Amino acid sequence: MDNDFLKRSLDYKQAREDRYKEVAHNELYQKSVKRIQTTMIGSLSTLEEYFGFLWGFGQPEQEITEEQKYMKSVYEKARSKILDRGNAQMDSLESDFVKYEITRKKFYIKLPINKSGEENDG
Repeated sequence: MDNDFLKRSLDYKQAREDRYKEVAHNELYQKSVKRIQTTMIGSLSTLEEYFGFLWGFGQPEQEITEEQKYMKSVYEKARSKILDRGNAQMDSLESDFVKYEITRKKFYIKLPINKSGEENDG
């Protein structure tokens, strides 16, 4: 009877640990993907902010010159390549994550440290 209880307890503990690792793995993967996406979109946004005038970014379509239309087509090709490469990196990231077992620290404590000579008001 005691051995059966012990075995079930150990099985439950192992199942809980496995689930915890799976959740940690998925959470880190999703955060990593989000960071790659943020980097790609943020980079494109910066290009639009600083160079968008070249292709009439933010202007009504009827006010865009032929030269700006050409520059917009060049930008759209570059934008597409940037997004394709970022998506390829996210795919690579997924295949890399499969190779690792990931656990998250269960507890994290940050203790305040006063510089010598300073007093704490609390």
